[in-house]
Amino acid sequence: GPEQPPLGVTLTESLVARRNLPQPVETQSPESRSTALRALCTVRLDRENICAIGRLQSLQEVHSLYLQQNRIEKIENLSCLPHLRFLSLSGNRIRKVENLRPLQHLHFLDLSQNQIETLDPDELPRSLRLLDLTGNECTHQDGYRELVLGALPRLLQLDAQPVPGCPEPAPLEEEEEGSSSSSEDEEDESLCGPSGPFTAGKDFFMDLHRELAGRSRRRQREALDEHETRLELLEELRERRRLLLPPAPL
Repeated sequence: GPEQPPLGVTLTESLVARRNLPQPVETQSPESRSTALRALCTVRLDRENICAIGRLQSLQEVHSLYLQQNRIEKIENLSCLPHLRFLSLSGNRIRKVENLRPLQHLHFLDLSQNQIETLDPDELPRSLRLLDLTGNECTHQDGYRELVLGALPRLLQLDAQPVPGCPEPAPLEEEEEGSSSSSEDEEDESLCGPSGPFTAGKDFFMDLHRELAGRSRRRQREALDEHETRLELLEELRERRRLLLPPAPL
């Protein structure tokens, strides 16, 4: 008869170890495996036929979690990842946005191509900078964009569209020397910092601090936050563009 689809698996720490630790799981003692898991910052488990997210107690340092193209039906058990900043759940079977409020550092959430019919924006963490819900029925709700933007004061991009009135994220290509300070508008220029390509090294922020030393503390803080947000956004977008693509055919 026709082949049965394989049974879905539950996301567990041993599954994380199998795909994200360099050594084969069988050769590791439980202690060394646990130590290695605790040190992980990025976990990639796309296309693993995962249907449920189990409890992941050892992964407290993880800041990026890739779970796209699985069979996950429910967002759950993520509150034990307090540092999570980047979460991709695109291409799953999720019907409801829930259990994300505890993720107070989450900046990037990709829930595109799921089965979310209605959205309760109060379920989204207010820390979000980028949110993608394209391919879900909820995007056709009356007043959908206004609802989401009203709930997420820091959002810079919704469904791949920039939020009006927010600074554009830096382009994905390195900026040419000098181009970032060509703005006529002094208000904009004060946020551009040193000209030349964005680099997130300590020197960059030292220079920025020196450059802004004459301004009030509040202006300094705002400009620094703006730069850090843009840098993070740039980094996340680059990473996303690289990692959300399906593997290249052999």
